[in-house]
Amino acid sequence: MKIQHREIERHVLTITVDNEAGILAKIAGLFTARGYNIDSLTVADISENHSVSRITIVTHGPPAVIDQIHAQLERLVPVHRVTDLTEAGPHVERELALIKVSGTGEKRVEALRVADVFRAKVIDTTTSSFIFELTGAPDKIDSFVAIMRELGLVEVGRTGIVGMMRGGEAA
Repeated sequence: MKIQHREIERHVLTITVDNEAGILAKIAGLFTARGYNIDSLTVADISENHSVSRITIVTHGPPAVIDQIHAQLERLVPVHRVTDLTEAGPHVERELALIKVSGTGEKRVEALRVADVFRAKVIDTTTSSFIFELTGAPDKIDSFVAIMRELGLVEVGRTGIVGMMRGGEAA
């Protein structure tokens, strides 16, 4: 018996859909029914008349599974277009996070110094805590959160990843 090793790949999918009740449930149900995991999910209305939304999903799996996800998403009726940014070429990914850190004395000073290095913005402060706003690639946010754990991390809220192709063309 030969053991097959399937390479797991991370993919960022953007899905343009009709903005109608239940579409997000349909898409999430497609993932759930087949045992696929959603690592990140964001949704936003993108049209002036509120008729179209853009869903960004980050998922992972072997290439065959990613191809299957792509094909099944394209078959859903309210879906206009599915783009795999990972395979389409150079793209930008960003995420927003709010990070609450509690501390006094040297830890407080160090948290502010680290925030400055990461270009995190202080959006709320008390005498014993800060709430930082940080925008960037997911790895940048992960690194900031890891450092803040040592300095008094209290809470983290993350938006999920949004992505867009580079250049003058729409994806």
